[in-house]
Amino acid sequence: MSEEPTDIELIHATLQDNESYRHVIARYRPKLLRYIGRLGVRDGQQQEDILQEVFIKVYRHLNAYNEAFPFSSWIYRITHNETMSYFRRKRLQPLSLDVLLHADLIFPAAEIPAEETFDPERITMVLNQLDQKYKDVIVLKYFEDKSYDEMADILQKPPGTIATLINRAKQKLKVLLETKNI
Repeated sequence: MSEEPTDIELIHATLQDNESYRHVIARYRPKLLRYIGRLGVRDGQQQEDILQEVFIKVYRHLNAYNEAFPFSSWIYRITHNETMSYFRRKRLQPLSLDVLLHADLIFPAAEIPAEETFDPERITMVLNQLDQKYKDVIVLKYFEDKSYDEMADILQKPPGTIATLINRAKQKLKVLLETKNI
């Protein structure tokens, strides 16, 4: 049983033989498509187009990748930037998250009354009322399971700012859930 190569090993292999890049694509394609969708791109063809641009940019700039930082953060940052560029070009706002969100991911159990039940559709509607900067951190933290440092790399903000954004996003979500009868 062979051990799966690390991202760094795949990058080195790609720099030696460009055919190896298909392994990078295979590893990240499903994750990045999901991320693009969670950022609000609903059209499957548009998701594929954005992802193609991401993989082209990653390949072109592979020599510039700094191995001191996680490759996953670098590729997610490129994906985030490319998706936001798509919205600017199309003058669109990201659409709703079509995913189920369990309330305990956002609010620790101690903050939620035991008798309170959460409707995932209601939470999704409330999430979509957040500013994009808050939605970005919620998606990265709770849907993509990224650490604060990874989020800082992806969004190009200091970890302290990331922590503040998450805290504010959670507060805003809590207020919206308490005040809106959705």
